[in-house]
Amino acid sequence: MVDITHKIITQRTATAQAIVKVGSAATIEAIKNKTVPKGDVLEVARTAGLFAVKNTSNAIPDCHPLPIEYTAIAYDIQEMEIHIEITVKTIYKTGVEVEAMHGASIVALTMYDMLKPIDKNVEISTIKLLHKKGGKSDFNDAKSLNLDVAVIVCSDSVSNGKKEDKAGKVITSKLNTLGLKVSNYSIIPDEITDIQKTVNTLKDGKTDLVILTGGTGLSNRDVTPEALIPLLDRRIPGIEEAIRSYGQERTPYAMLSRSVVGFIGTTLVIALPGSTNGASESIDAIFPSVLHLFKIINGFNHGK
Repeated sequence: MVDITHKIITQRTATAQAIVKVGSAATIEAIKNKTVPKGDVLEVARTAGLFAVKNTSNAIPDCHPLPIEYTAIAYDIQEMEIHIEITVKTIYKTGVEVEAMHGASIVALTMYDMLKPIDKNVEISTIKLLHKKGGKSDFNDAKSLNLDVAVIVCSDSVSNGKKEDKAGKVITSKLNTLGLKVSNYSIIPDEITDIQKTVNTLKDGKTDLVILTGGTGLSNRDVTPEALIPLLDRRIPGIEEAIRSYGQERTPYAMLSRSVVGFIGTTLVIALPGSTNGASESIDAIFPSVLHLFKIINGFNHGK
């Protein structure tokens, strides 16, 4: 199955449709009057659909098992057609589109099986996804925001050439995938004065988003929080907590990180761990939903 361990948990909804066409008006009447020999077609099919939704991962090889929080099955009888509509909801890392379509398919197949003894012209058509909601794509405002973005690597060993930067590059790659262009990428040592000077210069240059990686641990040279906190006008504890919470689900050492997030004026500053995995996971934890901040801060200019 596809790896979804990097994804965040959100509420996800999907609605699917299937249409059952019958060969005579008498079949429709038998369904309405519950006189079909095999039983109440609508209720039996509804029950089959509920079981199908919950057991999708057992039938479709690449589907992940997931918690089904809600399933609704509705019918709309239109002359010689029965329109089936299924809505499925979950709070999980991946969507429920296949679950909804699987449920709609099984409802339709159940109807076919129950109706074939009295109608040889029953057919199934138009199994499709009507709409879905949830997941990162619903929260990605990157392309409309036109942000100036900087990635700063804080590392003694990288700045003196003893080590190759990987964290800054993975951050840049992930931001590019989201539709953000990194216009400033630089490497500086773990020095409070260097960090403050670099961040202040970027702020004065009207950079919208500054992401630093490195120096958030607890060694003697980890000073990024000490450099940034005095500069911040407003810290955003919720984002800091989201980074640590996401990391803690993957490694018990995440609680030792001191990620810092806040605004200096209208410049959003985010300090992430210096390890490649820590930086990568932190981006997964808060992007793209964190970009919504730029829609709500006063004075942000979308067209600059």
